[in-house]
Amino acid sequence: MSIYKDMGLKDIINASGKMTVLGCSTLDRRVSDYMREASDNFVEMEELINKAGEIIARYIGAEDVCVTVGAAAGIAISVAAILTEGDLDRIEKLPIFESDKKNIIIQKGHVVNFGAPIVQMIKLGGGNPIEVGQANKVEKYNIENNINENTKALLYIKSHHCVQKGMVSLEDMINIGKKHNIPVIVDGAAEENLKIYLQKGADLVIYSGGKALAGPTSGFIAGREDLIENCKLQYKGIGRVMKVSKECIAGLIKAVEIYFTDDHKAKAQKQKEKMEWLMDEINKIEGFSSVIEKDESGREIYRLKISVIREKLNMSAEEVIKYLKNGDPSIFTRNHYSNIGIIYIDPRPLNEGEEKIILNRFIGIGKIGKEGKK
Repeated sequence: MSIYKDMGLKDIINASGKMTVLGCSTLDRRVSDYMREASDNFVEMEELINKAGEIIARYIGAEDVCVTVGAAAGIAISVAAILTEGDLDRIEKLPIFESDKKNIIIQKGHVVNFGAPIVQMIKLGGGNPIEVGQANKVEKYNIENNINENTKALLYIKSHHCVQKGMVSLEDMINIGKKHNIPVIVDGAAEENLKIYLQKGADLVIYSGGKALAGPTSGFIAGREDLIENCKLQYKGIGRVMKVSKECIAGLIKAVEIYFTDDHKAKAQKQKEKMEWLMDEINKIEGFSSVIEKDESGREIYRLKISVIREKLNMSAEEVIKYLKNGDPSIFTRNHYSNIGIIYIDPRPLNEGEEKIILNRFIGIGKIGKEGKK
């Protein structure tokens, strides 16, 4: 029984992914022990922020890093850093930025809600979001034709939430930025490759500490030394309400260390094998059909895609999801395509043996479906 059950809350099996709504990740004991040790001592926070940036930057090959409380904060802080250019008077006045030179260009297909609107994060940093192109098609000229003397940055969102086809590539976005001498910000919140976007030429790259890194509630911005220095200055302004604790900074450092020393290929293979076993078993249940599918944005994540065959199960995908959630423990699945009868199981957050509990729940749903036909 978890401490949440003791509080009167329901136990949860997270088959959805590293989702903020479910608390992102569970912590490796090495991370939580490190955080506990950090919590037992005092430290000068500015020095810790600088030292953490120095350590993480060495791992990922960045000029410098600014730690944050999360990736959403990273967007607001990055925008604020570019707009205020180190001017403390401007920093103290944010999010009101009294200048026309505050346009942040973003592709229409990247204007998503990740639990809150992306454009709201831009506005918190004082920016004026300029949405270009259409939701399913953006051309390079859509970006270039909207660049003017008021354009301060280009923002690229790398996420499964975004439209994956018909958008201007990151490479083209970076080339446009260099051509017009405009910085490019990449929101790579849940991305697994912590080096590639800097290597491609992005000026600032934002990551979550609680997703791919499986760390505590945290994040960081990596990139150009001058821009990172301006990011750190935001803690004298809007960053104050987004401050990250000493414990979480310590946990983030340890999570990064583990990330670069553990065998991720072996872990991904084990997760894939677990999903292959579950696929074979679920395919034995009338009303379900499942296959293994790689993450749509190219990450080494292999999820189980379960199609609900309504005419055989006598139940919709939404009804299946309801049964999964209403059980004890409550099972949360990945439901972005439930409207077309598809449910996903993400293996990354699953604890040992939870795949068997999931299977038993699906077997029970299959029996309910059969009884409904009688």
